[in-house]
Amino acid sequence: MQPIPPSPTAIIGGSFAGLAAAVHLARGRRAVTVFDDGLTRNRFASNAHGFPGRDGQSPAAIRDAGQAEVLAYPTAAIIAERVMTIRPEGTGFVLQTNQNRTFQAGTVILAHGMTDILPDLPGLAPLWGQTALQCPYCHGFEAADRPTAVLMTHPSAPMHARLLTEWTSDLLFLSNGHALGEKDRAALEGIPIVEGQVAGFQGQGAALSAILFQDGRKVAREILYLAPRNRLSCNLAEQLGCALTPGPFGDFITVDQFQRTSVPGVFAAGDITRPFYNATFAAADGVRAGVSCHQSLVFGPAFFEPHG
Repeated sequence: MQPIPPSPTAIIGGSFAGLAAAVHLARGRRAVTVFDDGLTRNRFASNAHGFPGRDGQSPAAIRDAGQAEVLAYPTAAIIAERVMTIRPEGTGFVLQTNQNRTFQAGTVILAHGMTDILPDLPGLAPLWGQTALQCPYCHGFEAADRPTAVLMTHPSAPMHARLLTEWTSDLLFLSNGHALGEKDRAALEGIPIVEGQVAGFQGQGAALSAILFQDGRKVAREILYLAPRNRLSCNLAEQLGCALTPGPFGDFITVDQFQRTSVPGVFAAGDITRPFYNATFAAADGVRAGVSCHQSLVFGPAFFEPHG
């Protein structure tokens, strides 16, 4: 195999944000290498919704089509490896992958996404992305009007339940042992509250059938919503020293309007840069990151300074 030459821009992550950034750099006739291990956050879902032109397609199909589009440009490459370490060196960066290969880059775009941290409840993991869901805008239309429950995992859960009344009237709120204040109960007005600690979930494959409680009760449900905590899917931002911002579900990378991080030459895009998660937002961030990175290569950092 011929060695791949050093790339002026390394993009870490090959989903919505990373591919959008890669296309714009490649269209700017700059060399770009995308590193992608395939472990996308949305890999547990069978279908993606709300992405213009791709509604209802599987995340894998969208990713494969996007990668084919990137590879149509002669200056683009995709490497199916995970970047394990990254460090500044000279005027650029040195990356090492899980295959113990080393690459150099002049600029870097982090687009590796987030990892959801599910509650440690038996039976939940096989349901995730199928009948255990987070975002009603992503999955609510298909799951509408089915017996649904919302699990209290976060202080915003009562508002989450109120929002879900747009999709179903057969809704229960599971307090999961948490004490609910007056504000919570006001948000839940008209929504039955099931008290007690959840012990686990019952189902067949990815199909939820019932919620189990520690006191032995069993409540039949077909759809579960919850908002889990999450974390950056790798520690590369930490290795680089990028500033982080605390969010409601976990830290995200601090960026400015040009998707620049606090580290010169490092941009970031997608779910890792915002507390609101959405595929279209991620792609838009990738466009901004790719264009900003390209213009930084053409004009240098002074391009981003105010002009009077």
